[in-house]
Amino acid sequence: MTPAELSVAFFLQMAVIIAACRGVGWLARKYLGQPQVVGEMIAGVILGPSLLGLLAPQIQGALFPPESKPILFVGAQMGVGLYMFLVGLGFKTEHFRQNLPSAFSVSLAGMAAPFLVAAAIGPWLLSHGLFGEGITTAQAILFTGACIAITAFPMLARIIHERGLSGTPLGALSLSAGAIDDAGAWCVLAIVLATFGDGAPVAIKAILGGATFVIFMLTLGPRLLAPLGRRVEREGKLTASTLGIVLILFMLCAFVMDWVGIHAVFGGFILGCVMPRGLLSTELRRQLEPFAVVVLLPMFFTFSGLNTQLTMVNSVSLVAVTVAILVGSVLAKGVACWGAARLTGQDNATAMGIGALMNARGLMELIIINIGLQRGIIGPALFSMLVLMAIITTLMASPLFELVYGRKARERGELGALSDEDDAPAASRTATV
Repeated sequence: MTPAELSVAFFLQMAVIIAACRGVGWLARKYLGQPQVVGEMIAGVILGPSLLGLLAPQIQGALFPPESKPILFVGAQMGVGLYMFLVGLGFKTEHFRQNLPSAFSVSLAGMAAPFLVAAAIGPWLLSHGLFGEGITTAQAILFTGACIAITAFPMLARIIHERGLSGTPLGALSLSAGAIDDAGAWCVLAIVLATFGDGAPVAIKAILGGATFVIFMLTLGPRLLAPLGRRVEREGKLTASTLGIVLILFMLCAFVMDWVGIHAVFGGFILGCVMPRGLLSTELRRQLEPFAVVVLLPMFFTFSGLNTQLTMVNSVSLVAVTVAILVGSVLAKGVACWGAARLTGQDNATAMGIGALMNARGLMELIIINIGLQRGIIGPALFSMLVLMAIITTLMASPLFELVYGRKARERGELGALSDEDDAPAASRTATV
Protein backbone atom coordinates (compact mmCIF):
# COMPACT_ATOMS: atom_id res chain seq x y z
CA MET A 1 0.00 0.00 0.00
CA THR A 2 1.12 3.56 -0.71
CA PRO A 3 1.44 6.09 2.13
CA ALA A 4 -1.76 7.77 0.93
CA GLU A 5 -3.64 4.45 1.01
CA LEU A 6 -2.28 3.70 4.48
CA SER A 7 -3.51 7.09 5.65
CA VAL A 8 -7.02 6.37 4.38
CA ALA A 9 -6.97 2.92 6.00
CA PHE A 10 -5.69 4.34 9.29
CA PHE A 11 -8.54 6.80 9.76
CA LEU A 12 -11.14 4.15 8.96
CA GLN A 13 -9.41 1.73 11.34
CA MET A 14 -9.45 4.27 14.15
CA ALA A 15 -13.14 5.00 13.62
CA VAL A 16 -13.94 1.30 13.87
CA ILE A 17 -11.57 0.73 16.81
CA ILE A 18 -12.94 3.59 18.90
CA ALA A 19 -16.55 2.66 18.12
CA ALA A 20 -15.97 -1.02 18.95
CA CYS A 21 -14.10 -0.34 22.19
CA ARG A 22 -16.57 2.24 23.44
CA GLY A 23 -19.55 0.10 22.45
CA VAL A 24 -18.33 -3.22 23.83
CA GLY A 25 -17.00 -1.48 26.92
CA TRP A 26 -20.42 0.06 27.55
CA LEU A 27 -22.10 -3.33 27.13
CA ALA A 28 -19.59 -4.92 29.52
CA ARG A 29 -20.33 -2.30 32.18
CA LYS A 30 -24.07 -2.21 31.62
CA TYR A 31 -24.90 -5.90 31.41
CA LEU A 32 -21.90 -7.84 32.73
CA GLY A 33 -20.75 -5.61 35.56
CA GLN A 34 -17.23 -5.58 34.09
CA PRO A 35 -14.98 -2.52 33.95
CA GLN A 36 -14.71 -0.64 30.66
CA VAL A 37 -11.19 -1.97 30.20
CA VAL A 38 -12.35 -5.60 30.05
CA GLY A 39 -14.87 -4.75 27.35
CA GLU A 40 -12.12 -3.02 25.36
CA MET A 41 -9.93 -6.11 25.59
CA ILE A 42 -12.79 -8.24 24.26
CA ALA A 43 -13.40 -5.70 21.49
CA GLY A 44 -9.80 -6.08 20.37
CA VAL A 45 -10.21 -9.84 20.09
CA ILE A 46 -13.53 -9.38 18.25
CA LEU A 47 -11.85 -7.21 15.62
CA GLY A 48 -9.13 -9.81 15.06
CA PRO A 49 -9.12 -13.16 13.24
CA SER A 50 -10.87 -14.93 16.14
CA LEU A 51 -14.29 -13.47 15.27
CA LEU A 52 -14.43 -10.81 12.55
CA GLY A 53 -11.75 -12.61 10.56
CA LEU A 54 -13.65 -15.88 11.01
CA LEU A 55 -17.08 -14.53 10.03
CA ALA A 56 -16.02 -11.96 7.43
CA PRO A 57 -12.40 -12.53 6.45
CA GLN A 58 -12.53 -10.23 3.42
CA ILE A 59 -13.87 -7.32 5.47
CA GLN A 60 -11.37 -7.94 8.26
CA GLY A 61 -8.49 -8.18 5.80
CA ALA A 62 -9.51 -4.98 4.02
CA LEU A 63 -9.99 -3.12 7.29
CA PHE A 64 -6.70 -4.25 8.83
CA PRO A 65 -4.20 -4.90 6.01
CA PRO A 66 -0.83 -6.31 7.13
CA GLU A 67 0.95 -3.12 6.07
CA SER A 68 -0.97 -1.13 8.67
CA LYS A 69 0.11 -3.25 11.64
CA PRO A 70 3.37 -1.34 12.30
CA ILE A 71 1.38 1.90 12.58
CA LEU A 72 -1.05 0.34 15.04
CA PHE A 73 1.88 -1.12 16.98
CA VAL A 74 3.49 2.29 17.49
CA GLY A 75 0.19 3.83 18.54
CA ALA A 76 -0.42 0.90 20.88
CA GLN A 77 2.90 1.36 22.65
CA MET A 78 2.32 5.09 22.91
CA GLY A 79 -1.14 4.52 24.36
CA VAL A 80 -0.28 2.00 27.04
CA GLY A 81 2.90 3.88 28.00
CA LEU A 82 1.10 7.21 28.34
CA TYR A 83 -1.68 5.61 30.32
CA MET A 84 0.80 4.13 32.78
CA PHE A 85 2.40 7.58 33.11
CA LEU A 86 -1.01 8.90 34.16
CA VAL A 87 -1.39 6.00 36.59
CA GLY A 88 1.97 6.92 38.11
CA LEU A 89 0.77 10.52 38.55
CA GLY A 90 -2.02 9.25 40.78
CA PHE A 91 0.16 6.79 42.66
CA LYS A 92 0.61 7.77 46.30
CA THR A 93 4.13 6.78 47.26
CA GLU A 94 3.41 7.18 50.97
CA HIS A 95 1.10 4.18 50.75
CA PHE A 96 3.88 2.23 49.04
CA ARG A 97 6.32 3.12 51.82
CA GLN A 98 3.79 2.22 54.48
CA ASN A 99 3.10 -1.15 52.84
CA LEU A 100 6.61 -1.92 51.56
CA PRO A 101 6.93 -5.30 53.36
CA SER A 102 3.52 -6.38 52.09
CA ALA A 103 4.26 -5.18 48.54
CA PHE A 104 7.50 -7.17 48.30
CA SER A 105 5.98 -10.20 50.02
CA VAL A 106 2.94 -10.26 47.73
CA SER A 107 5.14 -9.78 44.68
CA LEU A 108 7.64 -12.50 45.66
CA ALA A 109 4.86 -14.95 46.50
CA GLY A 110 3.13 -14.06 43.25
CA MET A 111 6.29 -15.06 41.38
CA ALA A 112 7.55 -18.02 43.43
CA ALA A 113 4.31 -20.02 43.33
CA PRO A 114 3.84 -19.67 39.54
CA PHE A 115 7.39 -20.88 38.95
CA LEU A 116 6.74 -23.92 41.12
CA VAL A 117 3.67 -24.67 38.99
CA ALA A 118 5.75 -24.07 35.86
CA ALA A 119 8.35 -26.56 37.11
CA ALA A 120 5.54 -29.11 37.43
CA ILE A 121 3.78 -28.57 34.10
CA GLY A 122 6.61 -27.21 31.91
CA PRO A 123 8.13 -30.61 31.06
CA TRP A 124 4.62 -31.95 30.41
CA LEU A 125 3.89 -29.13 27.95
CA LEU A 126 7.26 -29.71 26.33
CA SER A 127 6.48 -33.42 25.88
CA HIS A 128 3.28 -32.47 24.02
CA GLY A 129 5.32 -30.57 21.43
CA LEU A 130 3.86 -27.20 22.41
CA PHE A 131 7.21 -25.42 22.48
CA GLY A 132 9.46 -24.53 19.59
CA GLU A 133 12.13 -26.77 18.22
CA GLY A 134 15.30 -26.92 20.31
CA ILE A 135 13.72 -25.54 23.52
CA THR A 136 15.18 -27.17 26.64
CA THR A 137 13.28 -28.11 29.79
CA ALA A 138 14.83 -25.21 31.71
CA GLN A 139 13.80 -22.74 29.02
CA ALA A 140 10.28 -24.16 28.96
CA ILE A 141 9.97 -23.83 32.75
CA LEU A 142 11.30 -20.27 32.81
CA PHE A 143 9.05 -19.09 30.00
CA THR A 144 5.95 -20.81 31.43
CA GLY A 145 6.72 -19.35 34.85
CA ALA A 146 7.00 -15.82 33.44
CA CYS A 147 3.66 -16.26 31.66
CA ILE A 148 1.90 -17.48 34.81
CA ALA A 149 3.57 -14.89 37.06
CA ILE A 150 2.79 -11.85 34.91
CA THR A 151 0.13 -9.42 36.13
CA ALA A 152 -2.06 -7.28 33.88
CA PHE A 153 -0.39 -4.13 35.15
CA PRO A 154 -2.19 -1.64 32.84
CA MET A 155 -5.52 -3.40 33.39
CA LEU A 156 -4.92 -3.68 37.12
CA ALA A 157 -4.27 0.04 37.18
CA ARG A 158 -7.40 0.87 35.22
CA ILE A 159 -9.64 -1.43 37.29
CA ILE A 160 -8.30 0.26 40.43
CA HIS A 161 -9.01 3.68 38.90
CA GLU A 162 -12.53 2.75 37.82
CA ARG A 163 -13.31 1.39 41.28
CA GLY A 164 -12.13 4.60 42.91
CA LEU A 165 -9.22 2.86 44.65
CA SER A 166 -6.24 4.63 43.10
CA GLY A 167 -5.41 6.57 46.27
CA THR A 168 -6.13 3.82 48.79
CA PRO A 169 -3.74 1.45 50.60
CA LEU A 170 -5.28 -1.53 48.76
CA GLY A 171 -4.79 0.18 45.39
CA ALA A 172 -1.25 1.29 46.22
CA LEU A 173 -0.30 -2.17 47.50
CA SER A 174 -1.73 -3.90 44.43
CA LEU A 175 -0.02 -1.50 42.02
CA SER A 176 3.29 -1.74 43.91
CA ALA A 177 3.23 -5.53 43.94
CA GLY A 178 2.12 -5.63 40.30
CA ALA A 179 4.96 -3.33 39.23
CA ILE A 180 7.60 -5.39 41.07
CA ASP A 181 6.01 -8.61 39.82
CA ASP A 182 5.98 -7.61 36.17
CA ALA A 183 9.50 -6.20 36.26
CA GLY A 184 10.70 -9.57 37.57
CA ALA A 185 8.78 -11.43 34.88
CA TRP A 186 10.35 -9.29 32.16
CA CYS A 187 13.80 -9.97 33.58
CA VAL A 188 13.07 -13.72 33.45
CA LEU A 189 11.96 -13.32 29.84
CA ALA A 190 15.25 -11.53 29.11
CA ILE A 191 17.12 -14.51 30.58
CA VAL A 192 15.13 -16.91 28.38
CA LEU A 193 15.92 -14.84 25.30
CA ALA A 194 19.58 -14.76 26.31
CA THR A 195 19.75 -18.55 26.62
CA PHE A 196 17.80 -18.88 23.37
CA GLY A 197 20.50 -17.19 21.38
CA ASP A 198 20.62 -13.47 22.16
CA GLY A 199 23.47 -13.96 24.62
CA ALA A 200 24.02 -13.09 28.27
CA PRO A 201 24.41 -9.33 27.57
CA VAL A 202 20.65 -9.16 26.87
CA ALA A 203 19.76 -10.36 30.37
CA ILE A 204 22.49 -8.28 32.03
CA LYS A 205 21.39 -5.17 30.13
CA ALA A 206 17.75 -5.66 31.15
CA ILE A 207 18.37 -6.31 34.83
CA LEU A 208 21.16 -3.81 35.49
CA GLY A 209 19.72 -1.18 33.15
CA GLY A 210 16.27 -1.39 34.69
CA ALA A 211 17.61 -1.27 38.24
CA THR A 212 19.84 1.72 37.45
CA PHE A 213 16.96 3.60 35.87
CA VAL A 214 14.62 2.99 38.81
CA ILE A 215 17.25 3.95 41.41
CA PHE A 216 18.15 7.12 39.49
CA MET A 217 14.52 8.18 39.06
CA LEU A 218 13.51 7.48 42.66
CA THR A 219 16.53 9.22 44.20
CA LEU A 220 17.33 12.14 41.88
CA GLY A 221 14.14 12.37 39.83
CA PRO A 222 12.01 14.34 42.33
CA ARG A 223 14.78 16.89 42.85
CA LEU A 224 15.40 17.36 39.12
CA LEU A 225 11.69 17.65 38.31
CA ALA A 226 10.76 19.97 41.17
CA PRO A 227 11.36 23.17 39.09
CA LEU A 228 8.61 22.06 36.70
CA GLY A 229 6.14 21.88 39.56
CA ARG A 230 7.18 25.30 40.88
CA ARG A 231 6.90 26.78 37.39
CA VAL A 232 3.32 25.59 36.95
CA GLU A 233 2.35 26.79 40.43
CA ARG A 234 3.89 30.19 39.73
CA GLU A 235 2.13 30.58 36.36
CA GLY A 236 -1.14 29.16 37.64
CA LYS A 237 -1.57 26.86 34.63
CA LEU A 238 0.10 24.17 32.55
CA THR A 239 1.48 25.94 29.49
CA ALA A 240 2.16 24.30 26.14
CA SER A 241 5.90 24.65 26.73
CA THR A 242 5.76 22.83 30.07
CA LEU A 243 3.52 20.13 28.60
CA GLY A 244 6.04 19.69 25.80
CA ILE A 245 8.88 19.25 28.28
CA VAL A 246 6.92 16.62 30.21
CA LEU A 247 6.09 14.70 27.03
CA ILE A 248 9.75 14.78 25.95
CA LEU A 249 10.71 13.32 29.34
CA PHE A 250 8.01 10.66 28.97
CA MET A 251 9.29 9.66 25.54
CA LEU A 252 12.86 9.43 26.82
CA CYS A 253 11.87 7.29 29.82
CA ALA A 254 9.82 4.99 27.62
CA PHE A 255 12.74 4.74 25.21
CA VAL A 256 15.20 3.85 27.96
CA MET A 257 13.00 1.05 29.33
CA ASP A 258 12.43 -0.34 25.83
CA TRP A 259 16.12 -0.04 25.01
CA VAL A 260 17.29 -1.97 28.06
CA GLY A 261 14.76 -4.73 27.27
CA ILE A 262 12.07 -4.23 29.92
CA HIS A 263 9.05 -2.36 28.49
CA ALA A 264 8.01 1.23 27.79
CA VAL A 265 5.15 1.08 30.30
CA PHE A 266 7.57 0.95 33.23
CA GLY A 267 9.38 4.05 32.05
CA GLY A 268 6.11 5.96 31.91
CA PHE A 269 4.93 4.64 35.27
CA ILE A 270 8.16 5.49 37.13
CA LEU A 271 8.23 8.99 35.63
CA GLY A 272 4.65 9.54 36.72
CA CYS A 273 5.47 8.39 40.25
CA VAL A 274 8.26 10.97 40.69
CA MET A 275 6.57 13.94 39.01
CA PRO A 276 5.81 16.84 41.39
CA ARG A 277 2.31 16.70 42.85
CA GLY A 278 -0.07 19.64 42.91
CA LEU A 279 -1.30 21.70 39.97
CA LEU A 280 1.18 20.09 37.55
CA SER A 281 -0.04 16.53 38.10
CA THR A 282 -3.69 17.61 38.19
CA GLU A 283 -3.43 19.46 34.88
CA LEU A 284 -1.45 16.68 33.23
CA ARG A 285 -4.18 14.18 34.05
CA ARG A 286 -6.92 16.57 32.95
CA GLN A 287 -5.30 17.32 29.59
CA LEU A 288 -3.83 13.95 28.65
CA GLU A 289 -6.12 11.27 30.06
CA PRO A 290 -9.19 11.64 27.80
CA PHE A 291 -7.15 11.29 24.61
CA ALA A 292 -5.01 8.47 26.00
CA VAL A 293 -8.01 6.47 27.23
CA VAL A 294 -10.40 7.03 24.32
CA VAL A 295 -8.02 7.05 21.35
CA LEU A 296 -4.59 5.59 22.08
CA LEU A 297 -5.28 2.78 24.54
CA PRO A 298 -7.83 1.03 22.24
CA MET A 299 -5.05 0.74 19.65
CA PHE A 300 -3.16 -1.39 22.15
CA PHE A 301 -6.10 -3.74 22.65
CA THR A 302 -6.80 -4.00 18.93
CA PHE A 303 -3.21 -4.69 17.94
CA SER A 304 -3.04 -7.55 20.43
CA GLY A 305 -6.40 -8.86 19.24
CA LEU A 306 -5.15 -8.95 15.66
CA ASN A 307 -2.45 -11.41 16.76
CA THR A 308 -4.88 -13.70 18.62
CA GLN A 309 -6.29 -16.87 17.02
CA LEU A 310 -8.52 -18.59 19.56
CA THR A 311 -9.66 -21.24 17.06
CA MET A 312 -6.28 -22.95 17.49
CA VAL A 313 -7.63 -24.77 20.58
CA ASN A 314 -9.71 -27.23 18.59
CA SER A 315 -9.35 -30.68 20.19
CA VAL A 316 -10.22 -32.38 23.48
CA SER A 317 -6.58 -32.88 24.41
CA LEU A 318 -5.75 -29.24 23.79
CA VAL A 319 -8.76 -28.15 25.83
CA ALA A 320 -7.56 -30.41 28.68
CA VAL A 321 -4.11 -28.83 28.59
CA THR A 322 -5.70 -25.37 28.54
CA VAL A 323 -7.79 -26.19 31.62
CA ALA A 324 -4.69 -27.45 33.44
CA ILE A 325 -2.82 -24.24 32.62
CA LEU A 326 -5.78 -22.13 33.73
CA VAL A 327 -6.36 -23.93 37.04
CA GLY A 328 -2.66 -24.00 37.88
CA SER A 329 -2.30 -20.30 37.06
CA VAL A 330 -5.29 -19.21 39.14
CA LEU A 331 -4.31 -21.25 42.18
CA ALA A 332 -0.64 -20.29 42.01
CA LYS A 333 -1.10 -16.56 41.61
CA GLY A 334 -4.32 -15.84 43.49
CA VAL A 335 -3.75 -18.06 46.51
CA ALA A 336 -0.08 -17.10 46.88
CA CYS A 337 -0.81 -13.35 46.81
CA TRP A 338 -3.68 -13.76 49.27
CA GLY A 339 -1.48 -15.78 51.65
CA ALA A 340 1.39 -13.29 51.48
CA ALA A 341 -0.92 -10.36 52.14
CA ARG A 342 -2.40 -12.13 55.16
CA LEU A 343 1.02 -13.00 56.55
CA THR A 344 2.08 -9.36 56.36
CA GLY A 345 -0.86 -8.07 58.37
CA GLN A 346 -3.63 -7.36 55.85
CA ASP A 347 -7.18 -8.27 56.86
CA ASN A 348 -8.82 -11.17 55.05
CA ALA A 349 -11.07 -9.06 52.81
CA THR A 350 -8.17 -6.86 51.68
CA ALA A 351 -5.93 -9.89 51.12
CA MET A 352 -8.60 -11.63 49.04
CA GLY A 353 -9.16 -8.45 47.05
CA ILE A 354 -5.44 -8.24 46.30
CA GLY A 355 -5.36 -11.90 45.26
CA ALA A 356 -8.31 -11.35 42.90
CA LEU A 357 -6.72 -8.29 41.27
CA MET A 358 -3.23 -9.77 40.96
CA ASN A 359 -4.61 -12.87 39.27
CA ALA A 360 -5.53 -10.97 36.07
CA ARG A 361 -2.99 -11.33 33.23
CA GLY A 362 -4.55 -9.22 30.49
CA LEU A 363 -2.52 -7.86 27.64
CA MET A 364 0.83 -7.84 29.41
CA GLU A 365 0.51 -11.60 29.03
CA LEU A 366 -0.24 -11.12 25.36
CA ILE A 367 2.90 -9.04 24.94
CA ILE A 368 5.07 -11.79 26.42
CA ILE A 369 3.50 -14.64 24.47
CA ASN A 370 3.65 -12.66 21.23
CA ILE A 371 7.40 -12.29 21.79
CA GLY A 372 7.59 -16.03 22.51
CA LEU A 373 5.70 -16.87 19.33
CA GLN A 374 7.76 -14.53 17.17
CA ARG A 375 11.02 -15.89 18.55
CA GLY A 376 9.96 -19.51 18.12
CA ILE A 377 9.93 -20.29 21.85
CA ILE A 378 6.30 -21.47 21.77
CA GLY A 379 4.06 -22.85 19.05
CA PRO A 380 0.70 -21.47 17.85
CA ALA A 381 -1.30 -23.97 19.94
CA LEU A 382 0.33 -23.01 23.25
CA PHE A 383 0.05 -19.36 22.24
CA SER A 384 -3.73 -19.75 21.89
CA MET A 385 -4.00 -21.58 25.22
CA LEU A 386 -2.17 -18.79 26.99
CA VAL A 387 -4.40 -16.21 25.29
CA LEU A 388 -7.44 -18.01 26.67
CA MET A 389 -5.86 -18.09 30.11
CA ALA A 390 -5.17 -14.36 29.90
CA ILE A 391 -8.74 -13.53 28.88
CA ILE A 392 -10.41 -15.78 31.47
CA THR A 393 -8.26 -14.64 34.40
CA THR A 394 -8.90 -11.02 33.44
CA LEU A 395 -12.65 -11.58 33.18
CA MET A 396 -12.54 -13.23 36.60
CA ALA A 397 -10.76 -10.34 38.30
CA SER A 398 -13.57 -7.82 38.63
CA PRO A 399 -16.39 -10.23 39.70
CA LEU A 400 -14.06 -11.94 42.19
CA PHE A 401 -12.94 -8.61 43.59
CA GLU A 402 -16.56 -7.51 43.97
CA LEU A 403 -17.44 -10.80 45.67
CA VAL A 404 -14.59 -10.90 48.19
CA TYR A 405 -14.03 -7.20 48.82
CA GLY A 406 -16.21 -4.70 46.96
CA ARG A 407 -19.62 -5.80 48.21
CA LYS A 408 -18.58 -5.84 51.88
CA ALA A 409 -16.76 -2.53 51.59
CA ARG A 410 -19.81 -0.96 49.94
CA GLU A 411 -22.07 -2.22 52.70
CA ARG A 412 -19.79 -0.49 55.20
CA GLY A 413 -19.99 2.69 53.12
CA GLU A 414 -16.27 2.56 52.29
CA LEU A 415 -16.51 2.06 48.52
CA GLY A 416 -18.65 3.70 45.89
CA ALA A 417 -20.33 1.95 42.98
CA LEU A 418 -18.48 1.37 39.75
CA SER A 419 -18.80 4.62 37.86
CA ASP A 420 -20.22 4.81 34.36
CA GLU A 421 -17.99 7.80 33.81
CA ASP A 422 -15.10 5.51 33.10
CA ASP A 423 -13.23 7.99 31.03
CA ALA A 424 -13.46 10.83 33.51
CA PRO A 425 -10.01 12.16 34.41
CA ALA A 426 -8.41 10.40 37.33
CA ALA A 427 -8.10 13.70 39.14
CA SER A 428 -11.90 13.90 39.35
CA ARG A 429 -12.30 10.45 40.88
CA THR A 430 -12.33 10.29 44.66
CA ALA A 431 -11.42 7.30 46.78
CA THR A 432 -13.21 6.76 50.05
CA VAL A 433 -11.53 3.61 51.36
